[in-house]
Amino acid sequence: MSSNLVDLDSWRALPAAQQPDWPDRGELDKVVAELGSLPPLVFAGECDQLKEQLAAVARGEAFVLQGGDCAETFAGATADNVRQKLKTLLQMAIVLTYAGRVPVVKIGRVAGQFAKPRSKGTEVRGGVELPAYRGDMVNGFDFTAEARRPDPWRLLKAYHSSAVTLNLARAFTKGGYADLRQVHAWNQDFVAESPAGRRYEQLAREIDQALAFMRACGADPEEFHTVEFYSSHEALILDYDRALTRIDSRTGLPYDVSAHMVWIGERTRQLDGAHVDFFSRIRNPIGVKLGPTTTPDEALALIDKLNPANEAGRLTFITRMGASKIREHLPALVKEVTATGAKVAWICDPMHGNTFEAPSGHKTRHLDDVLDEVAGFFEVHRSLGTHPGGIHIEFTGDDVTECVGGGFEIAETDLATRYETACDPRLNRGQSLDLAFRVAELYRG
Repeated sequence: MSSNLVDLDSWRALPAAQQPDWPDRGELDKVVAELGSLPPLVFAGECDQLKEQLAAVARGEAFVLQGGDCAETFAGATADNVRQKLKTLLQMAIVLTYAGRVPVVKIGRVAGQFAKPRSKGTEVRGGVELPAYRGDMVNGFDFTAEARRPDPWRLLKAYHSSAVTLNLARAFTKGGYADLRQVHAWNQDFVAESPAGRRYEQLAREIDQALAFMRACGADPEEFHTVEFYSSHEALILDYDRALTRIDSRTGLPYDVSAHMVWIGERTRQLDGAHVDFFSRIRNPIGVKLGPTTTPDEALALIDKLNPANEAGRLTFITRMGASKIREHLPALVKEVTATGAKVAWICDPMHGNTFEAPSGHKTRHLDDVLDEVAGFFEVHRSLGTHPGGIHIEFTGDDVTECVGGGFEIAETDLATRYETACDPRLNRGQSLDLAFRVAELYRG
């Protein structure tokens, strides 16, 4: 067991991309020591349970719906915010479960998604240069020298904010809020109000008939009233995730108990880097983002390093290619990985490759591009006889105006109305449900 503990720190000798430039290492050490003494946010057994469900995804027997904020904020850890996000995710899940005839694994980008990689280390406004905003876990959003100074005590605040969010999520998913009939009623409201509603009416009616039939048969399983919901985040700030890594008393193995699933971003997946080394030593289910420049050899090397035992459910590849590139770049990756017999789940992130700047200066995405990338993802997998295992999206349960398009059409001139994201543009509730119904149509082929 002690060797596990020693191994868990081998990443410290390797180059670690995207880490904050903490002004005071002594303060960071104090925070890390305190984090190390705090209770786990999730349990190793729950991580194993998710791993089993992701193994079903890798076998083609389930579908992943993973989503939430681009970057969570401390101010956003409220009952209303968590409930709205959860409500939207549950509504999407019912549509996908019914259409795909497979279980949907529900994973939130919640309770830890407080840090963001940045393409530049600094930001310049009006001739003033300050450190870039790296998420509430690191520094503040306001463009002042004081706010932008990295503060290690924010790591502690991230832990407590995550605890609040998880507590709310557990209460909502176990306390009757997630009841299948109630969630379906919300979907019927959406279909009735949506300009694209007619398109979705038939599917909503079919779900209605299925529920009525089960009710008539007296079927009322426990699964109708509660749902399994898992947390995930990009484990970017290694000091935080290492401090929350514990040795499981059942198995003697290390788990990152800050979330059920953690992933490595496109900017930090260097084979000889600190993130890949740290991830190779924890036992959680893990993901890796793969952009359009990823070669089959790199994907295979990541598998060798991160899942040498070829354990199903351990490794998920989250592709983020862009609508214009997915049909060109994804086939070779899937083909070569599949040929080796590697047990990985494939998920599509149709958000990150489709960002552009509107004339107003707002970063945005068009729902049509998001849908086109998902369609391309399905086409590639169908043509190769492999399983399109899920979608990974950035969304909010609020009626923001950050992405353009959708049934309730948002134009580029509308972006300033409610542009509230701390980082990248998110789909609003209506656009998320549009996406779910469209993915349901793709799933049905």
